[in-house]
Amino acid sequence: MTPLVLAGPVGLVEHDGGTGHPEQPARLRAVMEGVRALDLADALVEVQVRVATSEELQRVHASEYLLEIEAFCAGGGGDLDPDTYARPDSWDAARRAAGAGIEALAELERMGEGVAFVPVRPPGHHATGARAMGFCLVNNIAVAAASRTALGERVVVVDWDVHHGNGTQAIFWDDPDVLYVSTHQHPLYPGTGSAAEVGGRSAPGLTVNLPLPPGATGDVVRAALDEEARGAIESFAPDWVLVSAGFDAHRSDPLSNLQLSEGDFAELASIVRSFTPRPGRLALFLEGGYDLVALQSSVESTLAALLELGRPGTGGLTTSGGPGRRELQADRAERRRALDDLDDLDGGSVP
Repeated sequence: MTPLVLAGPVGLVEHDGGTGHPEQPARLRAVMEGVRALDLADALVEVQVRVATSEELQRVHASEYLLEIEAFCAGGGGDLDPDTYARPDSWDAARRAAGAGIEALAELERMGEGVAFVPVRPPGHHATGARAMGFCLVNNIAVAAASRTALGERVVVVDWDVHHGNGTQAIFWDDPDVLYVSTHQHPLYPGTGSAAEVGGRSAPGLTVNLPLPPGATGDVVRAALDEEARGAIESFAPDWVLVSAGFDAHRSDPLSNLQLSEGDFAELASIVRSFTPRPGRLALFLEGGYDLVALQSSVESTLAALLELGRPGTGGLTTSGGPGRRELQADRAERRRALDDLDDLDGGSVP
């Protein structure tokens, strides 16, 4: 059996915005029920979580921003914007959430096999280098990715959360060692993630956005990754594949309008696994997912697929027939035009 490296949970009780806020500790309890349902026994490898150091955080976040968040939490916390809160214990939770990802990748490297899951909160992919937003304080997956690029390695971040990971995109916009791929509902918060956003001059084509219309089903999301993004990922030849694993594209989620099932997430996980260069180079980081029943079942199905448990019925039925195929074709042309425009600005040749 493929082992599961579990780095967490972080946030089971801390960083609590109350039952009226969708990003609450109950989410993590549902996630852990999904993990426990797999009954992994000796195939479960639990990693000791630690606080990310200032140096590790500063690879992706401005030092001034980190000091501001620390002081804000120490002063009692409050609302950072209409969506995003912090509490006195949130700074410690955020640093532990970031440290969990680093340790998960280190353990995978040590073992040379397995898949890692990082069930932590607060989530991270909306946090930019200098701003908390979208429920996120520290960009956990970006901190983990930067811990590997600092060693000369190349990282693909696949973000299947229903919301565009604007923070991750911005952090790695001009980084030639990170390829960012995102499927997301559009239009939807935070409003970024058009197909024309393709990366900076030092990383042309290393941002691949695959925006999807409301009502898109699992077959469209699978096509986005398997048909539209696969070529870029294989050409990039990553050393690591990290996933911003939000489960809010589920049809039961209250914050979005995509129509995926838990079976679709299992299929997406299998596609993403095919992008990895070898065993022990895949890690999933919890992002969104706000219907607790859907969250639990989606985590269980996703991990069962990655660990190749082969249990009948674990994955569930997949969905198909929704809109989005036409948009994927149009966006392919839009990405090409954006790359041509970038090439014209530089007077060179963009691959």
